[in-house]
Amino acid sequence: MKLSSFPFSITDFGDITPEIKPGITGFAEWRTFYRDDVRIRQVTYSPEYLADHWCSKGHIIFCIEGSMETELANGSKHTLSKGLIYTVGDDSDAHRTYSKEGCRLLIVD
Repeated sequence: MKLSSFPFSITDFGDITPEIKPGITGFAEWRTFYRDDVRIRQVTYSPEYLADHWCSKGHIIFCIEGSMETELANGSKHTLSKGLIYTVGDDSDAHRTYSKEGCRLLIVD
């Protein structure tokens, strides 16, 4: 990833109007801003959130609190908990998310 030249800034996610994205069960709350082509989100999954789609987009995901399970299209499952990060490239491993207790994430893609 190459970041373009943009000025220093501080962002308060609390100032960003959330978007609610329903899952198969539960919901995700997205607070999103962009720096040119880079999307930066604070995402909160409700308890029992299950994504309603398989995603092939690449991400860098840092778990701020709680935990989630990511299932890959090959059937493997991986747990991301507080303080851990995962990375996946565009079109490399289709994935979907489930969170039993809910979690809060920082996602850059």
